[in-house]
Amino acid sequence: MVHSVAQRFTQWIVICVSYSGALVLMMDALHAQEMQYPLSVAVATDNSLYVADRLLPGIWKITEGKAKLFYQGDKKFRTPLNAVRTVAVSNEGRVFAGDSSTREIYSIDSNGKATPLTDGRIGIPVDIAIDAAGDLFVSDLETQRIWKVASGGGEPKEVVTLAAPRGLFVDKKDRLWAIAASGDQPLVRVGNDGTVEPVVRERIFHFPHDVVVGDDGTAFVSDNYARAIWKVTSDGKATQWISGDPLMGPVGLALHNDLVVIADPQSKAIFQCDRDGKPIRVASDVP
Repeated sequence: MVHSVAQRFTQWIVICVSYSGALVLMMDALHAQEMQYPLSVAVATDNSLYVADRLLPGIWKITEGKAKLFYQGDKKFRTPLNAVRTVAVSNEGRVFAGDSSTREIYSIDSNGKATPLTDGRIGIPVDIAIDAAGDLFVSDLETQRIWKVASGGGEPKEVVTLAAPRGLFVDKKDRLWAIAASGDQPLVRVGNDGTVEPVVRERIFHFPHDVVVGDDGTAFVSDNYARAIWKVTSDGKATQWISGDPLMGPVGLALHNDLVVIADPQSKAIFQCDRDGKPIRVASDVP
């Protein structure tokens, strides 16, 4: 009798474990069909959007309002794009991504092949900007530096040291803008020789993440804690442009023609805004 009870208990345990495993697989499959934590967004010349999803982990491609997986990372630590944080697209359509799990910048081709560029020499890559020559600027939160990486790869070259460097942007004049999140001058421009030119000279932002700059010189800064996007005029004056719902925690920014595109991981969504400042959720139904 005792043996029979033990057998039944063992069978019950096996059934529960099998059911739990199936449930986990089912939930993973469901989660894979929606954005989990979109940190960064980039716009290609064909108007498609690329989104770095930290918790997927991987990269989505949104075309005509429809999202599909462009690159699926592995949930195993120290594998490519396991902890993807940023994505960028060159004018030629090359996709680049920064991954803190492998301390690397990757070039990803249309077949989904990820090629490492720096041999693991980047610590925590938070953002990538691309200059007119096609070379990459990478903000590294671990080393508190901005690095320059050739598009074909190689050893990174130090550009400048900044306090908590985050968002980067190269404007139409080929000037590098950078967020120094912990600095007394939280928005700066960085010269080719590493000189730093302050743009915003006071710590007005709550927790700035990213920056984009329009052709007219107006900058936009995402502020996660303030749930806001700031507008910065050419003279360095910053005012809140958008705040509150539907934004819950904006992080990544991109420009699409005259639209500001926003990646908001808290709302698991991508928004776009015209210059009137009305956020519209980008349709991203996954087939």
